[in-house]
Amino acid sequence: MSQINVLVTGGAGFIGSSLVNRLCESGKYFVVVVDNLLTGDLKRLNKNKNLKFIHADVNKLNDISTIFFSHHFDYVFHYAAVVGVNRTLNNPVLVLEDISGMRNILDLSKNTGVKRVFFSSSSEVYGEPVELPQNEDTTPLNSRLPYAIVKNVGEAFLKSYKQEFDLDYTIFRFFNTYGPLQSKDFVVSKFISAALKNEDFTIYGDGKQSRTFCYVDDNINACIKAFEEDKYINEVINIGSDKEFKVVELAEMIKEVSGSESKIVHLPALEEGDMSRRLPDTSKMKELIGYEPIGLKEGLKKLIENKEYILS
Repeated sequence: MSQINVLVTGGAGFIGSSLVNRLCESGKYFVVVVDNLLTGDLKRLNKNKNLKFIHADVNKLNDISTIFFSHHFDYVFHYAAVVGVNRTLNNPVLVLEDISGMRNILDLSKNTGVKRVFFSSSSEVYGEPVELPQNEDTTPLNSRLPYAIVKNVGEAFLKSYKQEFDLDYTIFRFFNTYGPLQSKDFVVSKFISAALKNEDFTIYGDGKQSRTFCYVDDNINACIKAFEEDKYINEVINIGSDKEFKVVELAEMIKEVSGSESKIVHLPALEEGDMSRRLPDTSKMKELIGYEPIGLKEGLKKLIENKEYILS
């Protein structure tokens, strides 16, 4: 049986690399990773004969079109994006350029026989919650920031290309995901890094804004199930946890689990981009994985046992 050709854009990123490593380990797939290494890092990718890395930018049509016509992909996971709260707030035009990448991926996919495109959208598309839990089909999208708008536009592109060109898709709306080799741009890895050095934790505002935290293995299990079992074709899936924690509670839990003497320091609240609550409806995800996702404390313990896990 011949291998299935898969493209993963942004495959040297945190979640992308976790997906790539799992796909390559199975032996069923030949995986091409395309990443411009703005926030990606090759240290995240395991060496594997079924993996090929290409340093390129999906936002540049000349870069990505050559790759498509050389490899004839069966499936595409489009995970490439500018990420990180401060980076996306400080570089709004750079964020908007990702719309070009979305169009490039979809035009090339429809023209080369790709069977389905999987897209890493974000909880940010929900903006401030108007309904909890946040359901894929009933919660209005009220995002305003460039990063959230780009994800929203990406979702609209996928639905439009299905309507006009019959290109199948699945949209993953990722809520906070954490795990090994995450960069310190994100709250869990930032706090653990500080805790292990007994440095201060810095929290924007009073820390009462809430989030849910999904261990990366649960994220990958759900996404691969949707892929391999042909589930939720032309649908949206929240990928996250349904257990809510205030940011200050997360900090206290990391202090407890790590035995850290770090102090919590409050900074002025961000003017924008720090939503008050996040709580997804995870019914679809739980149906996919068939088990209760790993709890936050257990996940933190797994990470802290390996003090070298944070990408430097």
